[in-house]
Amino acid sequence: MEPENMPTAPEMAKIVSLCQRRGFIFQSSEIYGGLSSCWDYGPLGVELKRNIKEAWWRANVIQRDDVAGIDSSILMHPKVWEASGHIQGFSDPLVECKACNQRFRADHVWVLAVKDAGHDVQGYISTLEPADLIRKAVDFSNRLPEHLRVAESEQAKRFGKKDLLQNLTSEIAKIPCPACEVVGKLTEPRQFNLMFKTHMGPVEEQANVVYMRPETAQGIFVNFQNVLNSTRKKLPFGIAQIGKAFRNEITTGNFIFRSREFEQMEIEFFVKPGTEEEWLNYWLERRLKWYVDLGIKAESLRLRKHQERELAHYAKACYDVEFVFPMGWAELEGIASRGNFDLTQHANASGKDLSYYDEESKEHYLPFVIEPSAGVDRSVLAFLCGAYAEEPDKDETRVVLHLHPNLAPVKVAVLPLSRKDPLVEMAKDVQVNLRTLFPTQYDDAQSIGRRYRRQDEIGTPLCVTVDFQSLEDNQVTIRDRDSMSQIRIPVAVLVETVFKKLGGEDFLTLPPGGSVVKVEKE
Repeated sequence: MEPENMPTAPEMAKIVSLCQRRGFIFQSSEIYGGLSSCWDYGPLGVELKRNIKEAWWRANVIQRDDVAGIDSSILMHPKVWEASGHIQGFSDPLVECKACNQRFRADHVWVLAVKDAGHDVQGYISTLEPADLIRKAVDFSNRLPEHLRVAESEQAKRFGKKDLLQNLTSEIAKIPCPACEVVGKLTEPRQFNLMFKTHMGPVEEQANVVYMRPETAQGIFVNFQNVLNSTRKKLPFGIAQIGKAFRNEITTGNFIFRSREFEQMEIEFFVKPGTEEEWLNYWLERRLKWYVDLGIKAESLRLRKHQERELAHYAKACYDVEFVFPMGWAELEGIASRGNFDLTQHANASGKDLSYYDEESKEHYLPFVIEPSAGVDRSVLAFLCGAYAEEPDKDETRVVLHLHPNLAPVKVAVLPLSRKDPLVEMAKDVQVNLRTLFPTQYDDAQSIGRRYRRQDEIGTPLCVTVDFQSLEDNQVTIRDRDSMSQIRIPVAVLVETVFKKLGGEDFLTLPPGGSVVKVEKE
């Protein structure tokens, strides 16, 4: 059970509705019925996503001397994935319902059976690395009631895939389908590879098979020596990358939380063996702080350390940065101590020397790696959920996104009080002056109150209103999203004032010639 004081999160339906209505995120190929677990970012969503990536890049590359960036190819030599173990081991056990034709991860089917039997499965429903699935499957099967339990062979105790799947063949038929609830229609589990295949060249044959990368990390590892030689960096140093990855996930859902095409923001930070624990702690603290600095409440974040049985075979330690999503605590970012597994594999498979020469100790060695890996799409969802609020406003409810100004898709909205020509002309001039420096939006439809609400709902921090008095005194009104306070200032100091307000200056701090506006009702 979750603690009673667990932070609350908005309903997923409200987030999805807002994203669709205001142009953040759309279903891919929606006019054709949509493509499952694929999403298109609309005019506001693409700006929010870009701002998150730029904030991450600025914090982890631009503002550091010890991290360099790359952008590796999505298509890589197949031997990369052989060496990394993805071709052999990047797969899930899959069952299919012959009644409704839906597919499910076998371990998730067991989870549902355990829950139906009244057993406690807290901590087992999570986003698992593929290497953990069989291990989890055995654990799930041991928790089932006797008539559903899989007989344990010595091989199953050692998590042998073949034997485990054979043992499940007869037992899986006793579990109802999670979707249609028909008993006896689930097929025996089969291994299902998570990598998308394609062919390079005009002929589709096995020799021309390449893969859409399932992660961005391997592009960093195979470029380790290239970056080391070209930048002449000394350990410790990191290589950062933001890029697309593709996984043919069986179980998707929860909006953009888990999809088949996604983006990762990833650092491989190379350190001297023996210092990895120190650097792991460093990155744990730094990555948590990044989310808090950008507006996510600290109580909505936590670190979850992986148990030994959860660790990938090459990992020494791993933590998840978890966020309270609408479906509960779930992984937002993983931070792992990977050892030197990847460099070792690629050095052995390629025959290239990937060691680092330490001038101080006069020795060659393969560095150890600390890997902070965050999902861009999960970050978008987390920042949306963390910013979403419904607040009482007179007799109504105000929906507002309290997005950090650095992330807000629109920084300033310009709103003429009327569509009459002199006012519109001045408002257009104000917008032209602002949009050379800030993403702006011009809105003259409906009442000023309704326009404020629209801007609140998309997270715009500041609104500039041009009224008839502006024509006489050359002043405009700035309204703050969070407090709804308003100040009136000369147009001559507008750009400077907007810079200061977006930078965090107290909203009621007035520039020369400014005044506080008393607002009875918007």
